Amino acid sequence: MVVIMQEQQEAVEFHDLPEGCIENVLSFTTPRDVARLSLVSSTFRSAAQSDSVWDKFLPSDYRSIISQCDEEIDNSLYVLSKKDLYVNLTQKPILIDDGKKSFQLDKVDGKKCYMLSARSLFIVWGDTPRYWKWISVPDSRFSQVAELVSVCWFEIRGWINTSMLSPNTLYGVYLVFKASTSRTYGFEYQPCEASILIAGGGGDPVVERNVFLDAERGRRLRYQIVPRRRTGIFSRYLEPPPPPQVEQTESVDDLQKYPKERTDGWLEMELGEYFNEGGDDKEVEISVCEVKGGGWKGGLVLQGIEIKPKPKSC
Repeated sequence: MVVIMQEQQEAVEFHDLPEGCIENVLSFTTPRDVARLSLVSSTFRSAAQSDSVWDKFLPSDYRSIISQCDEEIDNSLYVLSKKDLYVNLTQKPILIDDGKKSFQLDKVDGKKCYMLSARSLFIVWGDTPRYWKWISVPDSRFSQVAELVSVCWFEIRGWINTSMLSPNTLYGVYLVFKASTSRTYGFEYQPCEASILIAGGGGDPVVERNVFLDAERGRRLRYQIVPRRRTGIFSRYLEPPPPPQVEQTESVDDLQKYPKERTDGWLEMELGEYFNEGGDDKEVEISVCEVKGGGWKGGLVLQGIEIKPKPKSC
């Protein structure tokens, strides 16, 4: 009986702790934990709204990042509470660096996410209208995207400094694109070479892999449909010719080589991953190229390259 009364007394005393003390405890948890603990009591709910709690979840350089966006957006963000600012940055990316990059916070743990716009990338022949043209589309976060008209030398490169990224975080790097109205061609059987390396490091790439930018082929591999063969005297004339035989260096069941559909309607192709330890100032170079096949390819609309944290379950 004495033990039970003692436990009840300790529980009551814990709820009677100063709100500032509870705020300090909450700041060492996660945004998801704070949301759950806010249901415990009115005291926790009040502490969970505190700027001192949510300031710990925002990146230490968030003021510097926000100052790079449009002045009107900058002013609207600064009047928000720290919690509302955090929620706002997880729900909608903001444009920075004169609209050449976008910044967002990961919804799970507030890690930094960036997208490098097509305008900020190095694209071979990107300023030659015969090969690439710059257009505006309503569902892009940037004012302009690059539409591939037709090239035989496909090469795209981008760079991001490791100091911009969250420390101790595994990042996935993705090419964000979609097919144009004329449809993508030339990427069906010819893989692109993707690599991620430390620029000027002189060492081997952190990641190097082959990827296909043909979304339709990826869908066909997911949903194999065997067509009914025609029979009869004219079947050999009606049967379409078989596709060209292509040597496969990897299993066709490895769907990671193909783009996936995003919730925003675009496609993303994972080019690789990079673990950012933090505490350094290095330039990460990202590239995706197809320069060996020599075939013409086109019909691709490029929004940019996104660098975002990978789920911890991966």
